[in-house]
Amino acid sequence: MMRTKTRRKKLELVYTDNEPTAVILDINEYREILERLEDADDLKYVERLRNRPLKLKAFELFLSEHSKWNKNFPTKHVRNL
Repeated sequence: MMRTKTRRKKLELVYTDNEPTAVILDINEYREILERLEDADDLKYVERLRNRPLKLKAFELFLSEHSKWNKNFPTKHVRNL
């Protein structure tokens, strides 16, 4: 997703017993923070996938292991690689 630069507004802090306990954010800024967190999670997941060995299966073996897919899949159009 393309991000647009948003002008940061002044943060509003909520205090309890003279200690900051919460922050009030503009909803668009909140959504931007959530998007960045999701992007960071996605990057961590991709990095974990890259560090694992790649496991490949023959398509016919996959279909035999997943019989519910095998019943309705037209294998006559599948060619062996």
